[in-house]
Amino acid sequence: MSSSLKFVDKNRSGFFTTVKERVEQYFINNGLSKRANRSMVLKTITYLVSFVVLYFTILLEVFPTWVSLLLAIALGMNMAFIGFNICHDALHGSYSSKPWVNKTLGFLFNVIGANVYIWKITHNKIHHTYTNIVGHDGDLEIAPGVVRVSARETHRPIHRYQHIYAFFLYSLASVSWFFKKDYKKFFQKKIGQHENNHPRIEYFKLFSYKLMYYSLFIIIPLLVMSITWWQFLIGFLALNLAMGLVIGLVFQLAHLVEQTSLPDPEENENIEEAWAEHQMKTTANFARKSRLTTFLCGGLNLQVEHHLFPKICHIHYPQISGIVKNTSLEFGLPYHENKSFASALKSHYNFLKKAGRK
Repeated sequence: MSSSLKFVDKNRSGFFTTVKERVEQYFINNGLSKRANRSMVLKTITYLVSFVVLYFTILLEVFPTWVSLLLAIALGMNMAFIGFNICHDALHGSYSSKPWVNKTLGFLFNVIGANVYIWKITHNKIHHTYTNIVGHDGDLEIAPGVVRVSARETHRPIHRYQHIYAFFLYSLASVSWFFKKDYKKFFQKKIGQHENNHPRIEYFKLFSYKLMYYSLFIIIPLLVMSITWWQFLIGFLALNLAMGLVIGLVFQLAHLVEQTSLPDPEENENIEEAWAEHQMKTTANFARKSRLTTFLCGGLNLQVEHHLFPKICHIHYPQISGIVKNTSLEFGLPYHENKSFASALKSHYNFLKKAGRK
């Protein structure tokens, strides 16, 4: 596929200009900053303190082994929530107006196993630009050849059952990410349309930060804890399976559901609509009005608002979602949303089932 893909606004509807003005006016009228507020800071402290408590409670073997196993599952979920709620905003530069704050909180992404540098390329640059475009959006590469999401991909008999086995593959997301995906993406010649030409310092950071993660979650526990290697392996896998399942589900429910589209570029390699309109067609919310879901998912359940306004802290998404919804409907654009997590899960299941047919 050509590297010249671009969006051509043929209709010139003015949707994005209008919705930006209305959202901007909301913050002006209410005297609010677009960055983190007290609630966001409190949420950040809650997640970080719980991470430290869970980690050292397991490491120091405060409770019996079977309780530590349950705590490992909780720790894995907590790490996913830290990624959603803290790192994600920080790496978009939306947590604080002070770059050093965003950089410091974003560094936590390295601590929980991912690589900040690669994430900024694959997510901030590529996924947010070429959302749901096969061959460009790397987030669609769930398990190439094993999970099929588009009719453009080769059909195999096993795909008939992907609506069943895909959820198990999601649970392997963090293991694949931390031990394979980051290295693979780093050493590719291109990531999507991005030509890889890494600064030398990033080679050092890639391996040193991975070593930090391996030390925290593999080497130190094996040295400090009085458990066998197989008990450690069970705990480590439980942590990662829980983390991977949470990560996998949240990201898939935002883009691969029945309502969203996977548009093909025209023959001239253009997407003949405005970028913002493309986002409205390829992105979906779930449980938009659920405070608990928003608290856990870091606003990623309000993915429509995030894709339009990645520089606004997610703590404000519930308040501006009404503005975005009304404006999109006013301009004749879809506003995809599933009312609950369960309905989004069902929709994703149906999507996988349909995509798995020949």
